[in-house]
Amino acid sequence: MVNDAYSSANNNLSNLATDDPLRTNIQKAAKTVRDTTPLAQSFTNFVTINLVANAQLAAGGAAAMSFLPDDIADGEAASGASYINVGTLLPFYEDALEEISRHFQADHHRWVLDPVAAGLGTTRTDILKSFKVAPPTIIRGNASEIIKLREMWELPLDGDSNDDTSKQSSGPVGVESADDVEAAEDSARVLARFIAKGDVSGQGAVAVSGETDLVTDGEHTYRLPGGSAMMTKITGAGCSLGGVTATYLAVADPLTAALAASALYNRASETGEANSHGPGSFQVAFLDGLWSTTPEQIAASPILA
Repeated sequence: MVNDAYSSANNNLSNLATDDPLRTNIQKAAKTVRDTTPLAQSFTNFVTINLVANAQLAAGGAAAMSFLPDDIADGEAASGASYINVGTLLPFYEDALEEISRHFQADHHRWVLDPVAAGLGTTRTDILKSFKVAPPTIIRGNASEIIKLREMWELPLDGDSNDDTSKQSSGPVGVESADDVEAAEDSARVLARFIAKGDVSGQGAVAVSGETDLVTDGEHTYRLPGGSAMMTKITGAGCSLGGVTATYLAVADPLTAALAASALYNRASETGEANSHGPGSFQVAFLDGLWSTTPEQIAASPILA
């Protein structure tokens, strides 16, 4: 059910109607993933790579992991979409990731970016700045990461200049957010519009994870309440969400893919919490929840507009 406290504090928002076309698109995307097992390859954080792959499989997709640019390029033809996560960095990542992103751009290949710990360190900053030239199709991160990425790309907020320090983030605390989701709304919209301009289909989306998730295509913005606080007690929850978002992007438009992945994670984490006794059993129960949540249940999730 929609969180009553959240709804009362945001009485201009309402849950999408059961027959809203977005719900139809979400259900179709989830069913297509189950029926076709699309491959979404990943260049991801090696600390959480196992959970990313297992989550993609449990959601109904297929997984392939690599850290080599030529390997990623060769696998592109078989992948409906790809995922890049800049979590734990190694020295060669800076050149490799820029090369991969430019290859994706040249081939109009769709991909998801997780700007983990944006603002932490010179190398990470250089990598993330390089993606402005060859931007992703979807950006998924926490509030601080989204705000910081917009600042790195020097994209002004609507009606504001870049040097408006009152709306800037100090960056994440390690990999955790120092800002709440609502603080990132304007940055998310600006980023979504920017990446849509660079996409051959004119589409893009940004997903901000938090107590209530936010998803926008730059013109329309949605909130997805729910989920479980236990997600903060395991490593790789956000990383695996990025991978599953790429799984859905392999079969759907960016907005539908981002909404479907967030809705699935909220439902599966609630199931996981109800069937676990701590972080260890939660991770197992969460994967089971990804597997058992139906396309109909995903599409029926609370989505506030």
